[in-house]
Amino acid sequence: MQMAVDKIHQVLLQYWGYSSFREKQEEIIRAVLDGKDTLALLPTGGGKSICFQVPALAQEGICLVISPLIALMQDQVDNLQKNGIKALAISSALSKREIDIALDNAAYGDFKFLYVSPERLETELFQERLKKMKVNLVAIDEAHCISQWGYDFRPSYLNIAKLREGLSDVPFLALTATATPKVVDDIQEKLEFKTKNVIQKSFERKNLAYVVLHEEDQYKRMLKVISGVKGSGIVYVNRRKKCKEVAHFLSKNGIAADYYHAGLNHTQRKEKQEAWINNRIQVIVATNAFGMGIDKPDVRFVIHLDLPESLEAYFQEAGRGGRDGKKSYAVLLMTPAMGLDLKKQVEQSFPEIKTIKEVYQCLGNFLQIPINGGENQSFDFNIAEFAERYNMHPLTVYHCLHFLEKEGYLVLSENFSTPSRLHISKSKEDLYKFQVANSNYDGFIKGLLRSYGGLFESYVKINEQILAKNLKLKTEQVIHRLKHLEKMELIDYEMQSSLPKLTLTKARLDQEALRISASNYHERKKIALEKLNAVLHYAESSNRCRSQILLAYFGEKESYRCGVCDVCLERNKLELNDLEFEEIKEQLDQLLESQSLPLKLIVQKVKGFKEKQIIKVIDFLVDTGKLKTDGLEFQLVS
Repeated sequence: MQMAVDKIHQVLLQYWGYSSFREKQEEIIRAVLDGKDTLALLPTGGGKSICFQVPALAQEGICLVISPLIALMQDQVDNLQKNGIKALAISSALSKREIDIALDNAAYGDFKFLYVSPERLETELFQERLKKMKVNLVAIDEAHCISQWGYDFRPSYLNIAKLREGLSDVPFLALTATATPKVVDDIQEKLEFKTKNVIQKSFERKNLAYVVLHEEDQYKRMLKVISGVKGSGIVYVNRRKKCKEVAHFLSKNGIAADYYHAGLNHTQRKEKQEAWINNRIQVIVATNAFGMGIDKPDVRFVIHLDLPESLEAYFQEAGRGGRDGKKSYAVLLMTPAMGLDLKKQVEQSFPEIKTIKEVYQCLGNFLQIPINGGENQSFDFNIAEFAERYNMHPLTVYHCLHFLEKEGYLVLSENFSTPSRLHISKSKEDLYKFQVANSNYDGFIKGLLRSYGGLFESYVKINEQILAKNLKLKTEQVIHRLKHLEKMELIDYEMQSSLPKLTLTKARLDQEALRISASNYHERKKIALEKLNAVLHYAESSNRCRSQILLAYFGEKESYRCGVCDVCLERNKLELNDLEFEEIKEQLDQLLESQSLPLKLIVQKVKGFKEKQIIKVIDFLVDTGKLKTDGLEFQLVS
C-alpha cells in the first residue's frame, strides 16, 4: 500500500504540480486503489476530478468516465491533453465514424481516459469495444442524475450498473457536489455498490456569508452590494434576455460587465469567459449555463436575481464564490413576486401529457424519422425553428422534450459548439496517387498535412479560417474543397455546429405505442414542488441561520450557527448566546401557546433573565414574523 501512496503523490506532483491533496481527496483515492466502490461527496470546487484522474494514472489501463455534460467532458479532455495525458471523449456531438475510431483508440491505443455520455453505454458498438479495453476504474460524474429524487434525474444513468457484468472486479467511483441523504442511499443502491461507502466533505462553507435581502428595487440594491464588496462576481438570472438587460444596466452604471448564456456561439462564450477569468471584466451576468468546469478561485460575490428551482442548484451556483478560502458573499435579492414566479415556472415545466405526446410525434416528422427508425441517431436540433413550424411556444417545446428525456426516449444536449473535425480516410499511398492525378489539389492537401498532424490516425479539430489564411485562400474556398475531398471519399469532414444535439435513445414509436406514465408524471411534479418549497423556506426564513438551513437539507443536522449570514448578524445584535436565546424563546412559546399577553406580564413570567434581554428577543421575534402585536398584547404567529 505504501508504494501506491507514494505513486499517487508522485502523479499529483508530476501532472498537477501539487505536493499534497485537498481534504478527503487522498482518502477517496486510497479507497479506490483498495478496490472499494465509493461515493465521493465534495462540494463545488472540492476537486472531484483529481479523485479519479490520479488513481487511474497510478495504475495500468484506462479509466472510463461517465458524464452527462458534453462541454464539461471536452474541457476535461482538453486539460488532460495539455498535461500530456492521452484522453478522448465520445458523445452525441460526434459522427458514427468518429465514435468508431475513438473506441478503437480506447481499446487498442495507450489512452488513459475515455469520457462517455451515459446514453452510449447501451449501444452494440460500445459494448463490443468495451470487451477489448483494460478498464481500471469506472468514474460516474454528476452521480445524483441516477436518482429520481435528485434534481437532474436522467434515465440513461440507470444503465450504468449493467457495466458490472463485464467489469466485475473494477471499482465504481461515483462523484457529486450535492446530494440529500435520500439521494446518497439511492446512488449506492442503483449502482449496486458491493458495500456502502460514502466519503463526504462537510457542505459547510465558513468563508461564505449567505444573505437574503427583500427589496423592491433589485437593481439599485445590486449596485450597492457590488460597490460594497468589490472584486470579481457572478449575477445569476433565469432568462437569456434578462442577462443582456442586467449587464447593460451595470455597464451604464460604471461596472465592467458582460453577459453569458447557452444561446451564444462557442467563440463568443469563450471570449466572455476568458475576459472574466482574467479580470478584464468584473461581473458576468449569466443563466445557469455558466460555471460548470470553470475554476476561478477569487469570486467575491454571487448574486441571484431569480430563485433557482432547487436548493441543490442554489448551493452549486452560490458555491462558486470564495473558492480561495477568503470571505465571499452569496446574496439572494428577493422581490415580493419572486415566489409566485417560481411556482408558475415549475407549473409550466409540466405540460399536459397530450401536449408531450404531440411534440414527440411532430419531432419524428421534423427530423424525418420513420416509425421503428432512428435509434441512437443524433441530430442538430433548432428548438426555435421547430416551435415556429408547428406553431408552439419554444418554452413548452423545451419542457416537453425535457420530460421525454426523463422518460428515456431521447437526450437533448446543452448548446455546445463542436469545432470542425477532419480525418483522412484513405492510406498515404492512395492520397499520394490522388495528388498526382489531381495537381490542382496537391498544394491544398500538402498545406493541410503541414497544418495538422495525426489526420490519418483519428479525427483532428481544424479551423477553416486559419487554414484559409495559411493557404492564402478564402474561407468559403477551403470549405468547398474539403467538401469535394469528402465527396471523393478521401476524407471525413464534420463541419462546426453550435446547435444542441438531440439523440433518440429508442426507435421512433407511433402515437398508440408511445407511453407516458401518469404515475411518473405526478411523482416528478410532486418532487419538483417539494424542491420549490425548500427554496421558498430558505428564502423566506428570518429566524434560522441560512447555513444551518442548507446544511440540514443536505443531512447535516447538528451544525452550529455560521455567525455571518444576515439572520445571524441580526441575532448577534441581541448580545445573547444561542443557549440563552433558545431558552427565552422556549419560555415565550409555552406562555403564548394558547393566549395573548401584555409585555409587562410576559417579562414577569419569563424566569432567569433580565428584562432587557427578554425584550430584545421579543423585538427580534416580532421583526422576523414569529410574534405579532396589536400594540397592547403579543401572540404567536401560527
